[in-house]
Amino acid sequence: MVTADDVREVGLALPRAYESFTGGRYKLKVRQIVFVGFSRDETDMGFGYPREARDGLIESDPATFFLPPQRDLRYQWVCAHLDRLDAEEMRELVTDAWRMCTPQMLHDLPEMEPPTAAAWSAMDSGDWDLLPDLLHPRLHFVDGDLELRGRPALLAHLRSHPVPRPPTSVEVREGRIWRWVR
Repeated sequence: MVTADDVREVGLALPRAYESFTGGRYKLKVRQIVFVGFSRDETDMGFGYPREARDGLIESDPATFFLPPQRDLRYQWVCAHLDRLDAEEMRELVTDAWRMCTPQMLHDLPEMEPPTAAAWSAMDSGDWDLLPDLLHPRLHFVDGDLELRGRPALLAHLRSHPVPRPPTSVEVREGRIWRWVR
């Protein structure tokens, strides 16, 4: 059985996601766009889903999925009873809802080997204290013509340059990013 805390764990691990409390309900957002919202008692969740496909989803399992209230039918939104979802299905639904409100360049991050998404998210938010724990000391960083070796070189570069685009491939050693290629 999936809980709202399980959904939060998945959703908040995605880059640029944060939680807000408005209208007596918790919501997961990217910028101002809600991609997951909970019922007041947190037994149900609403999530972004393509409008043209939602009837098919609901028909596939009407005991789990249902339409939002009439006032919200104009949005790309579907609702689900959390106790009817398994963890894998919930992860897929939350990640796909997140993809609906993020730039295409971020879409592959959730499938990349950990801690890639966390490292890019730390770069994006400027969380320099978290980043060293995610990068291998002998990191090899390649972004187009830029090639850096070693964690200190990359950290010095990042402090004075714009955030790099997410990698196209990574190699992880000892739980840290050893090679980052864009």
